[in-house]
Amino acid sequence: MTTLTLSKVTKTFDGATALNEVSLSVAPGERVALLGHNGAGKSTLMKIALGLIGADGGKVDILGAAPGSQAARDATAYLPENAAFHPALTGLEQVGLYLSWRGLSPKLAADLLARVGLEEAARRRIGTYSKGMRQRVGLAQALIGSPKLMILDEPTSGLDPVSRREFYAILDELAASGVAILLSSHALTEVEARTDRIAILSDGVLVANDTVAALRRQASLPISIHVQAKDGAADAVARAISGARVNGAGVNLICAPADKLARLGDIARLGDMIADVDVIPPSLEEIYSHFGRRGQK
Repeated sequence: MTTLTLSKVTKTFDGATALNEVSLSVAPGERVALLGHNGAGKSTLMKIALGLIGADGGKVDILGAAPGSQAARDATAYLPENAAFHPALTGLEQVGLYLSWRGLSPKLAADLLARVGLEEAARRRIGTYSKGMRQRVGLAQALIGSPKLMILDEPTSGLDPVSRREFYAILDELAASGVAILLSSHALTEVEARTDRIAILSDGVLVANDTVAALRRQASLPISIHVQAKDGAADAVARAISGARVNGAGVNLICAPADKLARLGDIARLGDMIADVDVIPPSLEEIYSHFGRRGQK
């Protein structure tokens, strides 16, 4: 059973289509990145899943419940891009307040803050926290009630590289425990490495929904091969493989995915003339651009 399922969901605003028959699911323990340009429909999709607005057509299911129902709300946690908290409260006080609103003991706040790495700062006022620390407070409150689904809107926006890595490490732990995670992000490099599947929206249409490896195959974009020739052999290597000389002993070669093995065979036959070879597949940014353009046709 999937945790979140959207089936042919449609939403319009003043005659403009924000979502056009979008179908998407997130299974327990799965991390799905939702990508798209501003206005692509990401926020609308998340608001519908959270029960904040209704869909005009289609169906949304969260563990067998409708979005916005008590059962769905109990199972779902949300973290916005800019989590706002009272600057005069300490981390313990703020999370304790959220716990009390959920009918739980405020004493659980210390464990939640420790889980997100804020144990030492728990008694400091939130007004003294960095952006990364405030996001951790947001994640701590999102963990209240042990949610089965987490919806995260640009959760690492404004975080430094160390904070981003630590944030994703926490998400990895949650996914390993069976939590389904749907997150939107413009940071393509990090979601490529830290999510299981990529869903791309373009003008309200879901134009791609698969693993990065599968999307690379579907896009069939050119592959770059960088060959490092041994001293004095770069010109001969470039001629032999019809490549372009770069940076002294380097030779670059662009080929279609279907030709990759054949071209690597050509390089291997050069034997002692070759010092090293790097195969560079299309980046997620290139894949995103490819499918985004397709959706806007």
